[in-house]
Amino acid sequence: MESPSGRYGPLVHRSVHRAAVLWIVGAVQFVLAQVAVQLAWDAHLGNPNYSLAHNYISDLGAVGCGQVMGRFVCSPWHDVFNGSIIVLGILLILGVLWIPTAFPTRPIRRIALGLLVVAGIGAIGVGLAPENVALTAHLVAALLAFVGANLALVVLGFAMFRDTRWDGYRVYTVLSGLVGLVAVGLLAARAYDWGGLWSAFGAGGMERLTLAPALLWTILVSFHLLQIRSYAPARV
Repeated sequence: MESPSGRYGPLVHRSVHRAAVLWIVGAVQFVLAQVAVQLAWDAHLGNPNYSLAHNYISDLGAVGCGQVMGRFVCSPWHDVFNGSIIVLGILLILGVLWIPTAFPTRPIRRIALGLLVVAGIGAIGVGLAPENVALTAHLVAALLAFVGANLALVVLGFAMFRDTRWDGYRVYTVLSGLVGLVAVGLLAARAYDWGGLWSAFGAGGMERLTLAPALLWTILVSFHLLQIRSYAPARV
């Protein structure tokens, strides 16, 4: 149900608060899962330490130990990582179902939220198809997640236009998406092999730059939404 601004003012429907909680849980549990799986990787006997710069995020979900595209991977808690990113995708999609009234009713809103659903599907696909089990499916799913999430932020920034509930977040939202999209392009172009400053990022660091802005945005925006008073229209 839509929120007529003249009647309810700068509020959000209470379902938006449910969506915000789901997004916070999804993002935070994914970050914590990465930390836990990395620690398990480093503690595994004989394993070289996991490198944030040179190991891909998906290396944490690789099943078994061995070489993957020239990298040695051995993640004893791979099921934790894969389960966590599936949960992230599911909660992202469920949140999209509850959050529409947080944005003005415009066609661009549907496009942006549709892209978030695509990102959620991509995240689920990454967890279901580990890189050393189904590489092509994994890469396609990762591309959907990275591009879908970041492009959604760019579009959402414009969907927030002239909505007082989003004061201070419009430019931040667009910039977050643009940073992520540029990082996706640099990763695809293997900028980490160009030398100089680019090499300092490494493949893993550059991949994290494609995801970190969207994850941080999800958490900050969700807390912002929880601070906005909610309304619940009376049943007719």
